[in-house]
Amino acid sequence: MSITVQTPTDTTLVMSRTFDAPRDLVFACHTQPEHIRHWWGRGNPLDVDIDFTVGGKWRFVEHADGTEHAFRGEIRQIDAPNSFTWTFEYEPMAGHILTEQYVFTEENGRTTVTSTSQFDSKEDRDGMVQSGMETGAEQSYAALDAYLLKVA
Repeated sequence: MSITVQTPTDTTLVMSRTFDAPRDLVFACHTQPEHIRHWWGRGNPLDVDIDFTVGGKWRFVEHADGTEHAFRGEIRQIDAPNSFTWTFEYEPMAGHILTEQYVFTEENGRTTVTSTSQFDSKEDRDGMVQSGMETGAEQSYAALDAYLLKVA
């Protein structure tokens, strides 16, 4: 399965991907550190610090190719296991903060994850698209597929 990416407005990016696993498990894999560290950073070693409560902070550091890639944000909304919303910031580009909403829908034991990212400007959205984000997201979700086979 591959990720679909759409840009419905100048400041919005929508990604969607389906997994062969129930919604509760896919939601847990997106929100619990014991699961996140196995897939989020494209399967690379990942430091995970997350307080998954409204107002809680999160920070992930991916270790890849001798480089650390740090990301952070704050949890804004939780409707488990249907959705959550958080802010997202790549630390080397501090100040470019976007809001991401994740929605989890299950049908016949398969779960579709749709993330909608809202950017402050078209330039920020286009910069994210040009950064290779789609390839990174696909690699992370491929790692999640492999992980789900182990824990499902």
